[in-house]
Amino acid sequence: MTGDQTPKLRWGILATGGIAHAFASDLRTAGRTVTAVGSRSLQSAKKFAAEFDIANPHGSYEALVADPDVDIVYIATPHPNHLDNALLALRAGKHVLVEKPFTLTASEADLLRDAAAEAGLLAMEAMWTRYLPHMVRIREILGEGTLGEVRTVFADHTQKISTDPTHRLNALELGGGALLDLGIYPISFAWDILGAPVSIVSAGRLSDAGSDAEVATILTHADGALSTSISSSRGRGPNIAHIVGTDARIDVDAVWYTPTSFRVTASDGTILEEYTSEVDGRGMQYQALAAEKFVAGGALDSDLLPVAESVAIMGTLDEVRKIIGVHYPSED
Repeated sequence: MTGDQTPKLRWGILATGGIAHAFASDLRTAGRTVTAVGSRSLQSAKKFAAEFDIANPHGSYEALVADPDVDIVYIATPHPNHLDNALLALRAGKHVLVEKPFTLTASEADLLRDAAAEAGLLAMEAMWTRYLPHMVRIREILGEGTLGEVRTVFADHTQKISTDPTHRLNALELGGGALLDLGIYPISFAWDILGAPVSIVSAGRLSDAGSDAEVATILTHADGALSTSISSSRGRGPNIAHIVGTDARIDVDAVWYTPTSFRVTASDGTILEEYTSEVDGRGMQYQALAAEKFVAGGALDSDLLPVAESVAIMGTLDEVRKIIGVHYPSED
């Protein structure tokens, strides 16, 4: 990562939870510049800043986005806060990398996309998996036609997480449910490989809190190709993925949405390629490097996950929630 010559942006991190820690650690691994962190508590911001050698801790999000030493803000708050926090940063003239899901709903995603376009700033969804080296190689293989016609995609994201109804992943008022935290990974993956779905079938099991504990989807894509996914917060599954074509298939090992290995196997069983990721840290730095590249090039949009696609994926998630009967209080 140290050989990257893209001009560095000065990062600010908004919120100090677990995902913010992982992102800050990977930024440091990549030699990027984090100049500020903001929290609703100055004590929390100072503790985070001390851990990652960050010069400017701020006791409010408003102070963070007003910091003149910040060029781009990583939004690391829970889903229902993404829109307001990202708008706050955009109005202060900062680019934003918004933790997935982009927002809570497609209508919110529309507002965020339009605000970024009006401000002439980057608003990018932090779907970090798309930027990982093994995913880059998978797209190359698909582009080379090795698999023939891709007919099916499968992926699961299944974890055993707390059943406490007040836990962030269960509470509806916090955007809880397996779909937006876990299911977004395989659904975004299906979009990446097969494009937009033309029809959506889904089933789910709801928790006592009314959020989705398990969700299954069947998406039909162009030319009849199918993708299936399972997400669950009640039990850990294999967390693997498959892309099956008429000539060969790709089997992505656990955990497929993190730096991992895969094999390309021809229809007759011949192994055509074996790939193993060699990544420092968790791998969240690749999306940050991409964001810096886009800003430096004046593109202000991602080539791997354009903001329009992030908006459309939120529409898919909205439809899945409608089918399984999950409704957030903020939608009233």
